Amino acid sequence: MQLPPLFNLPKSHLQCYGESVYCFRQDLLTRCGQGKTPLERFTSVVAWSISTTRPGIFGLAPYNPILGETHHVTNGTLNVLLEQVSHHPPVSALHATDAKENIELLWCQSPVPKFKGTSVEAVIRGKRQLWLQNFAENYKMDSPKLQIKIFPVPSADWVGDVSIRCKKSSLEAVLSFYKSQSFLGFGGNSRAIKGKIFHSKTLRTIFEVDGHWDRTVTLKDIHNGKVTVLYDAKEVISKLNTPVVNDPKGLWPSESAVVWSELTQSILKGDWEKASAAKRGVEERQRSLRRERKSTGEDWVPKHFKLGNTKEGVWECWPIEQAVPPAPIIVPVSNQNDS
Repeated sequence: MQLPPLFNLPKSHLQCYGESVYCFRQDLLTRCGQGKTPLERFTSVVAWSISTTRPGIFGLAPYNPILGETHHVTNGTLNVLLEQVSHHPPVSALHATDAKENIELLWCQSPVPKFKGTSVEAVIRGKRQLWLQNFAENYKMDSPKLQIKIFPVPSADWVGDVSIRCKKSSLEAVLSFYKSQSFLGFGGNSRAIKGKIFHSKTLRTIFEVDGHWDRTVTLKDIHNGKVTVLYDAKEVISKLNTPVVNDPKGLWPSESAVVWSELTQSILKGDWEKASAAKRGVEERQRSLRRERKSTGEDWVPKHFKLGNTKEGVWECWPIEQAVPPAPIIVPVSNQNDS
């Protein structure tokens, strides 16, 4: 949706997608590849997947990325690259590699809003894949839906079912993100999560998952009843450091921080007149480029990904480069060590 700057977060959707991967205080992604058994690695992947779900803010939305916009950030040895590979429909692609840990991520996702009277529900189409290359394990997962309620109580929450699967180990998890019903929308169990981890071939449940994805999620061993903490949001995503530009000359013109620089600075200063002008400027340049391509019959092609979609409308993408190079924007190392 097109919103006036007053209702914009000072960042792009691409930056928000990227932050869910590279902004952390406790590195759960590296832990995924350090498990000694397939089950240890799988439970770590489940914890990491939950950590990518970040709380939203009702009434504020990031900028809609422009076609070809990129976001490139490094955290330690993890290099993350995103590109807006389609504008209509909006499709964002993410590729991340960690050469030291032999880990690779590939996402291709497109939000599809559905209006339901007093609420809007955005279904995130597309799959997320995580490879632990040391073990030749590929984990496929999807995303919960973003539900924005306007009445009776305004809220923005992630809801719906998520599946996580590893074909090699035959392990699977089903997680349900939900908010329990309450009287006239007040009260209820907010940001709750419940699910199970099981063998897909025998359907035998191994662990039960329960808790709140923005607080603590526990794991109950069905065999002996032992309960352990699977995920602690405070330890993982609190007190996050802001990425900083380490190499200004290395920034691409398509970088989110460059594309939206004037708008972001105006919002942070509260200069709404200048912010509106800056946003119009970005949008008008995009319309002009679109008209030019149409007049010449030129098809726009992504720089960093190859793109395709299935009959079900689920988009797929493949990175052109095998590994993501180090970025000019970095996350300070202290981000992982602050107490």
